[in-house]
Amino acid sequence: MVSSVSLVALVLAFMAAGVAFGRLVARRRAELALASTNKWLESIRGSGASECAEIRRGASLTAREEAEMAGAAFDAVSLVRETELSGRDAQLEARRKTILRLEGEVVAQRKRMDVVQAGKKALEEQARRASAEAAAFEHDRIVTLESRVGTSRVALRNSIIETETEEARVAGVQLLRAMDQSGADPEHVRHAKRIMGIAVGRFSGHYLTERLHSTVPLPPGVTLEQLSGSDESNLRAVEAVANVKLTPTEGRDGIRMEGLDGVGREVVRRTFTWIGRNPRATGDPGAITRAARDIAKALDRELLDLGRRAFAALEIPRAHDQIVSLVGRLNYRTSFTQNQWKHAIEAAFLCGMMADELDLDIKIARRAALMHDIGKALTHELDGSHAVIGADYARRLGESEMVANAIGAHHTDEPFSSPYAYLVAAADAMSGARPGARRQMEDNYVARLDDLERITRGFRGVEEAYAVQGGREVRIYVSEDKVDDRAAIGLSSEIARKISAEMTFPGQIRVTVIREMRAIEVAN
Repeated sequence: MVSSVSLVALVLAFMAAGVAFGRLVARRRAELALASTNKWLESIRGSGASECAEIRRGASLTAREEAEMAGAAFDAVSLVRETELSGRDAQLEARRKTILRLEGEVVAQRKRMDVVQAGKKALEEQARRASAEAAAFEHDRIVTLESRVGTSRVALRNSIIETETEEARVAGVQLLRAMDQSGADPEHVRHAKRIMGIAVGRFSGHYLTERLHSTVPLPPGVTLEQLSGSDESNLRAVEAVANVKLTPTEGRDGIRMEGLDGVGREVVRRTFTWIGRNPRATGDPGAITRAARDIAKALDRELLDLGRRAFAALEIPRAHDQIVSLVGRLNYRTSFTQNQWKHAIEAAFLCGMMADELDLDIKIARRAALMHDIGKALTHELDGSHAVIGADYARRLGESEMVANAIGAHHTDEPFSSPYAYLVAAADAMSGARPGARRQMEDNYVARLDDLERITRGFRGVEEAYAVQGGREVRIYVSEDKVDDRAAIGLSSEIARKISAEMTFPGQIRVTVIREMRAIEVAN
């Protein structure tokens, strides 16, 4: 037991001694390794120091060389820069001297400009004064001329414009006359006559000649005093509605109607007929006024119906109601006793037949011919040619320009712009000139033409005067050396005024003064 414990103690002692010895050996080895490492580090440090010293010496040499080279390059560049700066300094000095010279020149130029500007202002002031003096002189001259001439500058300018316009119109008339005198192609004339003959032969209508009297007899059983009323109040009441002046006849057996409105005349006739059926109304002007207004309204409806009947008979589309009514109003308008409503329908049929022969549109031809005299239904309200009035109304109420031009040109008031215009003019002449269409006393007709020519021949410078178109126009030829263009304009106005003052005639009479230059030489 004791020996085992001793053995264990001995083993432990040996183990402790081994551990201590091992530690001592390990420490010794560590010290040797550390000493070796330190020596290696010292050697490395020594070699590194020597290498560093070598590197430093090399770097120092290299840096010194590069610094020397850089200094040399810098010196070279500095030299170049200094040379350039010296050149630029010289240029700047030259430019400075140039600028100084130019500044001097500018100052001198500015002084010269100031002198010129002062002279310019002086000249402008002189020009302004001269212009003012010229304007004052021109004004004084114009005032002096106006006082000597007796008219203003504006009026003289307008007179010149009117003269030039009239000269242009006269030139156009002379050109048209020259074309008329030159004659048409005989073949065309024969062809036109053949077409007109065919149209007349195809038309089978016949219309009785009518005359609208200007005197209305007294209604049966009614005296003139009863019809006139107190202070002619009944007549004034009818006048206000019919727009026709009413006066008792010299024989006091009827009432004379003065006015161009055929519809108004018909209102008067019907009103007097109504008074004949209602004689008690003669004492009540208000009742007569109401009756006249009712009659006028009923007549307006009849006129519209007459216009519609005309369009239906011709199988053409209806126009604006105002145009339809104007066509109906022609039933109470006559031209040399020819009923114009029937004349319009007859002319429309003839125009359509001629258009058919020429392969033109029949409906357009009939439409234009039917409306060609609608202006006659308005001549009691408007001044001017019935053709121009009718054309203006047609354009304003939506008719085509072709139809409107045919209306305005059928008495040559407008230039012909389509074949339909020529056809309408021909149909109008054919309907008015057919046997029995228009009636008037031959002696009175010849006397009226003679009076017309006699009046015009009584003026100075007139060589010849001819009444044409059934007395609707008088053409006056004046001496070229006695009447100039301006005098020709005044002559036409004077003749027109004298005709209006001395003659009684229906419608209008156109006065055409023709002045032409003729150069005549005889060849031997």
